Amino acid sequence: MRIKDVNIQLLCLSMAVLFISCKENKTAEQAHKYTNALIEETSPYLLQHAHNPVNWRAWSKEALEEAKAKDKLVLVSIGYSSCHWCHVMEKETFEDEDIAALMNENFINIKVDREERPDVDQVYMTALQLIKGSGGWPLNVITLPDGKPLYGGTYHTNAQWKKVITEISKMYRDDPARAREYADRVAAGVQEVNLILPDENSAGLKRELLEESLTKWIPIWDKEWGGNQGRQKFALPSNQSFLLDYGVLTGQQEVMDHVKNTLDKVMLGGIYDHVGGGFFRYSTDPYWKVPHFEKMLYDNAQLLGLYAKAYRQFKVPEYKELVYQTYAFLEREMKNPGGGYYSAIDADSEGEEGKFYIWTAEELRKVLGSDFDLFAEYYAIKPGTAWEEDNYVLNKPEFDFDFAAKHSQNIKEFKTLVQSWKEELLTTRQQRIRPGLDDKVITSWNALLIEGLTEAYKSFGDEKFLEAAEATFQFLIEKSYNGEYLTHSYKKNGRRIDGFLDDYTYLTAAVISLYEVTAKIEYLEWAQKFNKIVNDEFRDSGSPLFRYKRNSDLISKIVKINDGVMPSPNAVLFRNRLKLGHILYDTTALRSVEKAVEVVMPAFVEDGSNYTEWGSLLLNNTFPYYEIAVVGSRALSTARKLQTKSLPNTLIVASNNKSELPLFKDRYFEDETYIFVCQNNSCKLPTTSVEDALEQLNHL
Repeated sequence: MRIKDVNIQLLCLSMAVLFISCKENKTAEQAHKYTNALIEETSPYLLQHAHNPVNWRAWSKEALEEAKAKDKLVLVSIGYSSCHWCHVMEKETFEDEDIAALMNENFINIKVDREERPDVDQVYMTALQLIKGSGGWPLNVITLPDGKPLYGGTYHTNAQWKKVITEISKMYRDDPARAREYADRVAAGVQEVNLILPDENSAGLKRELLEESLTKWIPIWDKEWGGNQGRQKFALPSNQSFLLDYGVLTGQQEVMDHVKNTLDKVMLGGIYDHVGGGFFRYSTDPYWKVPHFEKMLYDNAQLLGLYAKAYRQFKVPEYKELVYQTYAFLEREMKNPGGGYYSAIDADSEGEEGKFYIWTAEELRKVLGSDFDLFAEYYAIKPGTAWEEDNYVLNKPEFDFDFAAKHSQNIKEFKTLVQSWKEELLTTRQQRIRPGLDDKVITSWNALLIEGLTEAYKSFGDEKFLEAAEATFQFLIEKSYNGEYLTHSYKKNGRRIDGFLDDYTYLTAAVISLYEVTAKIEYLEWAQKFNKIVNDEFRDSGSPLFRYKRNSDLISKIVKINDGVMPSPNAVLFRNRLKLGHILYDTTALRSVEKAVEVVMPAFVEDGSNYTEWGSLLLNNTFPYYEIAVVGSRALSTARKLQTKSLPNTLIVASNNKSELPLFKDRYFEDETYIFVCQNNSCKLPTTSVEDALEQLNHL
């Protein structure tokens, strides 16, 4: 064939491809009547609203400047991709052309992904709580052009929303002075909430503060079903971790029983996915039976670590199984092929909440055949236990050992049978239409997973946990660190938003954990590097605490001290400082921890369940805190044996080589591996025996 003929054919092919491409683009445009500025975003939540008739835009300086120039109110609607009621409000209200016309005429309309901009979410959630007394998502606020809140609410029906936006618009037109006065008061309230100053009359840190806080907290425990009393329940890993340490240190059996009962009930209930592993976001009832079906990385990261830690104390085999099953779920369904883990899986599929996860009795009978009757008893599939009509959420009434004994089953054979059921159901479920996946890789949430994986490695010694933890850290450094600062999240071609305080403090905690289990000095150096950035860039003037953002461009700074579903970034910061203080023998750092804890103590005493990370720091400072330094050629393997024990208030670190770090200096001997049990760098006589070291701890 001649070159000329080839060129003609290539030209014809190119024209055909161009024609097809244009035709596809035209078809895509015709498929969507409306397209707004969110089409340029990469957040799955924002993209879900890109074809609303509302002229949505992402949060930006330009949008707020336009509001000021046009003297228009700003409507800020905040949610996240796996939020069920966010989807409902979009379908009912934001897709309504009449509502959209009102919004477009009267407001600058801004959509915010709370996972991408947690700073914006926290400021306006604080405002909503001041206005309404409670909060939730979708979070809808109407602000003045300067961002000060005028109205706040959560989910609204179509009629409610129409009434709200009409009345607020009218009020601003008719009486702007009144609107500004009200918004000024709300903004001042938000600022006051974030103004946390030292108490000059503080009596210092005492154990009695722990007892005082628990005295107020215990009456709201659910003694039968675990957790705190309430119509809805969150597992709250920080709560259980603190109570576990408190129970071990004080020997209070009531506390230990409550922790174990909570962990057992959560594990047996429907908030845990018995087919695929992993946890749903929360229970919609007091019995952990029916979950809200979102799966969030931060829950699974923390709960994986909590059950691994609890295994060291209680030695419940099912806790170990749960950790492995949750890890398998994360690897199968939430891992980015290039590394790192995605943020969330939606509650809804095919427009229905939980459809991917629930079962009818008929479906179960078809999959399980002759095993159905035993399966139905095992998972309480019987009349009166369905969630809706004939839809069941799997719950276990009791542990496998007890069930097997009742039915004269060999426990090993029965567990094999249960595993075969799970595999059959998982295979069937994988053929369903999957819920949406939010594929942002959030730095702070991945850091929580690194810490959870290191807890699993401590408890079980399985190298795959350590390998996953180290690989996740390397991914974050490659994708979410620019050589100077962290970014909050990673998505290919996505927005690069500056890291927040929790990104730095959670990742610092993660690398300290990696240092503890690997003895690699580079992890300690990373911890010092991140800690320095926080000290230099996030400090809150006039307070020992730290701001949530490096540079505040919102109506108020944010100083986050409570825990919520994730630990307080300030509390984690001082937990890191405490550990580094002991490793480096930095007494200035240790004193700063005491000062910070003093500031938060009134809140902890009054409302302990929301400040348990600070409670853990109070434990560290009012009970003896020990350093165990293992030095010698077999230091790491020896330290591993110690790390399998339940030892709260104990830092275990190792060095296989000679080191100038204070805990190791002049303690290395070439021919032997020694264990030094120390308190404030003052050590007992070294021993070569793990049993002797534990005995020294008991005597101390």
